[in-house]
Amino acid sequence: MGKAQNWEIRSAEIRQAYLAAKARDPRRFERSIDLSWSVWMFGLEPLGQSLERLARNGIGHVELKGDHWTADSGLGLGETRTALAATGIKVSGACGMFSPDNDLSSPSAWSRQRAIDYIRRELDILAALEASYLIVVPSAVGRPQAVDGSELARSAAALRSCGEAFASTGIKAAVEPIRAAEVSLVHSVADAVSYIQAVGHPAIGHINGDVYHMSLEEAHIGSAILAAGSRLVNLHLADTNRDALGTGSLDLDTVIMAAYLVGMNEAGRFLTPEPLGPFPDPYVLANGPCDVPVMDELVRKTVACFREREAVVRSL
Repeated sequence: MGKAQNWEIRSAEIRQAYLAAKARDPRRFERSIDLSWSVWMFGLEPLGQSLERLARNGIGHVELKGDHWTADSGLGLGETRTALAATGIKVSGACGMFSPDNDLSSPSAWSRQRAIDYIRRELDILAALEASYLIVVPSAVGRPQAVDGSELARSAAALRSCGEAFASTGIKAAVEPIRAAEVSLVHSVADAVSYIQAVGHPAIGHINGDVYHMSLEEAHIGSAILAAGSRLVNLHLADTNRDALGTGSLDLDTVIMAAYLVGMNEAGRFLTPEPLGPFPDPYVLANGPCDVPVMDELVRKTVACFREREAVVRSL
């Protein structure tokens, strides 16, 4: 038999590390992973209906759509609390939605200020809902070409100005690396760490990973999860085709083992499906009607696949 491929070698190393760690300290692995779901992909569907779908499939947390772009936009705190109470679902965090209109890296001071104000509004709501994190994208999604060579410096300075708001609310800033086909800044875990260092604020230090983007931008998904380590507060899930788990070629067992190794089964840390499809600008889903039968099946398949593979991993 020939030599194993590099990805097979690395996956085998992660498996051995998982088995060794579990044998050494089994109590660390007793708690299972909290599964959330990013609901912005359900578009204009009322939150209550989205939460009912999650509850039917045994999901206990929700990643809200960060839709408070202005003082008058987005779902109100009262309405959100009512929908949550009806299902018993808790808020894991919110997916920050950054476009050219609210771009931390923009040369326009108006766009940067809109991004700063947007973050502060989201933090106030998330704190009231006792959430854990807000996803921050350092540049506009859907604009893969850099405007100039100063984007990183502008973005870091703009996010730094939000540092005290993160500190006072206790919400974690989860910087998300996204594939180069969608954004101009921060494509890998290493990029995210460098960006966090450039921001240079003690309240800003976490990462939101995404296995779809990792499959395109990292040498090995499991290794990228290990590299993110304790910084990783949330991990988005989708298969390699950006569809439901189990429909592509994702090595989900290795993803789950790596997640356990970095403590993603701790309270306040989440794995969150976000299967969107391979759009250059996936925000198209955020502003359209929800295809209910499609989304019902997407959730059902993904949750069933994840729970099945998590059970296999936990039985090792």
